[in-house]
Amino acid sequence: MTFREKDEKDTLIVKMFSNFSLSYNGKLITGKAKSSESQFNYLMELLLHERENGVSKDKLIATLFYNRDLENVNHAIHSVIYNAKKRLEEFGLPKENYIVQQGGVYYFNPKIPVQEDCKEFETFYVRALEEKDVSQKIALLLDAMHLYVGDFLENQVGIAWIAKENWRYRRIFTEVINLLSGLLKETARYDILEDVGLYASRTQPFSNWETLTMDAYVNSGQYDKAIALYEETVDLYLHEQGIRPSNKMFELLNTLGSQFEHSSGLMEEIQEDLNEKETEGGGYNCSYPVFLGIYQAINRMSERNGQMAYLMLCTIVDTKGNAMVKGSNLEELSERLGNAIQSTIRRSDIMNKYSKGQYLVLLMNTTIENTQIIQKRINDKFILNRQQIRVKYYVSPVWKQED
Repeated sequence: MTFREKDEKDTLIVKMFSNFSLSYNGKLITGKAKSSESQFNYLMELLLHERENGVSKDKLIATLFYNRDLENVNHAIHSVIYNAKKRLEEFGLPKENYIVQQGGVYYFNPKIPVQEDCKEFETFYVRALEEKDVSQKIALLLDAMHLYVGDFLENQVGIAWIAKENWRYRRIFTEVINLLSGLLKETARYDILEDVGLYASRTQPFSNWETLTMDAYVNSGQYDKAIALYEETVDLYLHEQGIRPSNKMFELLNTLGSQFEHSSGLMEEIQEDLNEKETEGGGYNCSYPVFLGIYQAINRMSERNGQMAYLMLCTIVDTKGNAMVKGSNLEELSERLGNAIQSTIRRSDIMNKYSKGQYLVLLMNTTIENTQIIQKRINDKFILNRQQIRVKYYVSPVWKQED
């Protein structure tokens, strides 16, 4: 039975994955719409999470009064604890001394039952490591995975102890997903592997978990979904974040892509599938994976037949000549540049939106002088009125002859 299914009566329910929340018998004490930036929250996060070992006075002071000069530290601590006790009692907790001190160490009173998502997450993980039965092991790892709904107190990672725990839980989550995906592959449970990949990708974005979903699609014969995911993933990394996915991502996706197989068919049917469904004018605008494959093929052909092809990088720059990476109008400028490029280059040329404000263009069978003419034509379509935003061009031959 998972954490979410057993919010027990007369138990303090503590959730620290993603954001902090505290509730008792259905009443939200803090969290969600309530402010997370308060001394009450800082105190409760620390005491509840460290309830077994307790919290030293120095650590409590560093957490509650960081970079503050106090004339009477003891009074300040007493005041925060007093207000916390009063607030807990107002929400119906039994009248107890909720925060006790023993030998200079502060503890949350063990008489009050506490249920914390992070501790249950670790419990499921440890039990899974010890479990011998594969089905039970998978079930425990799934329970652990679903408890991890986001990084540990993700909005407060500037606090030292939180940053340390945040990193530790991220590492455990990675181990959970790796163990779980390995077992699911061994037992060919690709329907669950698909869900695991999707969940991990949402929870820890840009961590290459998309490869798990890709693996599930390929091994279950869902090739259309696999190809779509391949392109969507690269598009997400490049366009939404302006970053290039890791080499590991491309290696894994290309390895999986090499496994695509189709049932036997007639030449006419195969060629029909290969043809473009829509034949627009202008250059061929494609996703990065497709562009990458074309570039590598052209590089080989140029080496053999000596025909010149050029790679041109088009970058939107501000008035100071610096590449634009953000701004309210960057999306509109980027779309306008894309349209200017596509309507200028030939149908045999290839283009790709590489990142926010950047495009790659493969100019086929041309000369360096012609690339300058193309740049001028793009500028004529992109630059409007007295617009100060410009495009900077970098051009390099695809195949460089050795000296």
